Amino acid sequence: MKLFIASDIHGSAFYCRQMLEAYDRERADRMLLLGDILYHGPRNDLPRDYAPKEVIALLNARKNDILCVRGNCDTEVDQMVLEFPILADYAYIVQDGHAIFATHGHAFNTAHLPPLRLGDILLHGHTHIPAWEDHEGFRYLNPGSVSIPKAGSRHSYLLLENGRFLWKTLAGEAYHELTV
Repeated sequence: MKLFIASDIHGSAFYCRQMLEAYDRERADRMLLLGDILYHGPRNDLPRDYAPKEVIALLNARKNDILCVRGNCDTEVDQMVLEFPILADYAYIVQDGHAIFATHGHAFNTAHLPPLRLGDILLHGHTHIPAWEDHEGFRYLNPGSVSIPKAGSRHSYLLLENGRFLWKTLAGEAYHELTV
């Protein structure tokens, strides 16, 4: 199964469209969104083409493809308009003998760890910075941000297929690869 992983859309219709074009181009089986879907949050500037209602329509049209965890900017009122579940704080994905703990990153992160075993993967967004780091027997991975990248990073996403993670820009340029 090919999994398309993205985070931090923050209501940008412009970047949501680019993300969905990348999803189609990659021919992934499912999309995992790591939260912060509609609202930009008080610490972020408005992203390009901030239009949460457009993002709602774009994502609801793909509701059967989307798995999602809740970000710190996602609330019950967002769930009222989105037709796929968004309020889970985390999800476990088991692939090739590795457990992947997928979350947004505001509650569970490298400073506040969830239950992990040696070799497991902590996957989260929230920081808007792509990451692939080894930490005390587990790996921390972050796809970066679709709409508001930080620390000089680019608008990006992550693919997972056959134990291989591949970081790409929204334009499709691969810039890092990791096999677990």
